[in-house]
Amino acid sequence: MAQSFDVVVIGGGPGGYVSAIRCAQLGLSVACIEERVHKGKPALGGTCLNVGCIPSKALLDSSWKYHEAKTSFAAHGISVKDVGIDVPAMITRKDEVVKQLTGGIASLFTANKVTWLKGHGKLLAGKQVEFTAADGGATEVIEAQHVILAAGSAPVKIPVAVVDNETIVDSTGALEFSAVPKRLGVIGAGVIGLELGSVWARLGAEVVVLEAVEAFLPMVDQQIAKDAAKILAKQGLDIRLGCRVTGTEVKKGKVTVTYSGKDGEKSESFDKLIVAVGRAPVTQNLMSNDCGVTLDERRFIAVNNWCQTVVPGVYAIGDLVRGPALAHKAMEEGVMVAERIHGEQAQVNYDAIPGVIYTHPEIAWVGLTEEQAKARGEPYKTGVVPFAANGRALASAESHGMVKFVADEKTDRMLGMHVIGPQASELVHQGLIALEFGATMEDLQLMCFGHPTLSETVHEAALATDYRAIHIAQRKRAK
Repeated sequence: MAQSFDVVVIGGGPGGYVSAIRCAQLGLSVACIEERVHKGKPALGGTCLNVGCIPSKALLDSSWKYHEAKTSFAAHGISVKDVGIDVPAMITRKDEVVKQLTGGIASLFTANKVTWLKGHGKLLAGKQVEFTAADGGATEVIEAQHVILAAGSAPVKIPVAVVDNETIVDSTGALEFSAVPKRLGVIGAGVIGLELGSVWARLGAEVVVLEAVEAFLPMVDQQIAKDAAKILAKQGLDIRLGCRVTGTEVKKGKVTVTYSGKDGEKSESFDKLIVAVGRAPVTQNLMSNDCGVTLDERRFIAVNNWCQTVVPGVYAIGDLVRGPALAHKAMEEGVMVAERIHGEQAQVNYDAIPGVIYTHPEIAWVGLTEEQAKARGEPYKTGVVPFAANGRALASAESHGMVKFVADEKTDRMLGMHVIGPQASELVHQGLIALEFGATMEDLQLMCFGHPTLSETVHEAALATDYRAIHIAQRKRAK
């Protein structure tokens, strides 16, 4: 007799495992199918926990500590001699962090009575799911009342730079270098390229980032992006915009990259090359041709605002569907779908999803950029305050960057918050809460922020929208 569940989730990444747990909390019988094998063992957590968000942050943290010890400790009166980096030890620490977190999800599945099916899942017609066990067992068909597709995404491949997992690697391979490359090339100046480039630049690599588009971080408020470009350049990242890679050749352990830009055709030689040109939804072999689910014009699974596909009872979430490819967005969609299956009217506010780039300083934002506010054609105002005016930032030698608010000039409602600076990934959530609750700049202005804290810059930026900032000199705009 075929197995039967109220809900079958295909994919055990951030969206999949969260939706599975939430469904179980609501009293539904749940199976989660995950085929990933990491370091030789079945693993939950998807790209994020295994080869994405978490391991990259572990390396970013390790590399920054090394960079500080080598370049900044003397200013604090701390003497350190012969600072070195043990790359294999750094990689081992990263793996231990991943192991702890992925093992934690398995424990949560057990605690919530979620059945983890280790292998491949494929949606068939009639909400049936074909399951093929990873251990080579027989294929079986599982009956489901509801199916949640959460297979995630994979690095985009480009024919001009074929990944060989030795000299040319994708984002996964860039987490596994056994030594610091002398010269490192990165194709793509997006979030992944900048973060991975930062890791190895801090450890001593000469890093060149080649980006095809002319604009730097086009999704970021451009005042913030311009500041980021200057700071990253000072840190040694050679970011070349408008440079389209046309070919690669690997010889004797090195790769020669040819690219075209405003100065014509050029070439560079690197010890390693990271291809980080984006991610694409994993839909291949996820669904049968007759399952009824459709794709949109960009090859994402077509869904409505509640992540329902055109097939009743079948949902898709996370990187498989429209919107930013962010783990936290996938998680919230997973919770929403679980609760809607249970009969609740849950929803996700897609206008209040923060973005973060974990360079140093960090870059974070939520809501509208100034460019987007201007494009709306409605009057708006901004408030910008640098961390250089903040006592805690100066005391911590973290005074680069700024906090910026964008607000509606008529209603005073906050429209967006943008941060480049220390702990930007944490500070931006003050703006997220304000945006979610419809706060005005006056609401933030009237609050008492602790001193000395980095958060005071948030307060000052809110005050600055009405030329009331205390710790910077402001000159009113001409009407």
